[in-house]
Amino acid sequence: QVQLSESGGGLVQPGGSLRLSCQTSGVAFANYEMSWYRQAPGKERELVATISTHGVTTVYVDSVKARFNIQRDNAKNTVYLQMNRLKPEDTAVYVCYAKRTGTTRDYWGQGTQVTVSP
Repeated sequence: QVQLSESGGGLVQPGGSLRLSCQTSGVAFANYEMSWYRQAPGKERELVATISTHGVTTVYVDSVKARFNIQRDNAKNTVYLQMNRLKPEDTAVYVCYAKRTGTTRDYWGQGTQVTVSP
């Protein structure tokens, strides 16, 4: 059974930091490109960051560049999202996404809430 389990969300003040984790099981993690998406109330789901299978390539949405950092540990089957200098507009449910390279096989996590507020 495939599971993607996010953790690390919470309430933080503007300018603060959080580190999200997505622990996977039931997949050959090193064969999956991993991404973080987010969805704020009333808005469409947005791709935040993507990391290639062995971490060589990362891509970020413009609004988080230089503030967020996506990393992966293939030995631990885990992907991380380090979020720094958080802003109220970063408030959203952050969801982990796994896509096997060269296929259409993909999986979603349940999400973790991040709230940035004074």
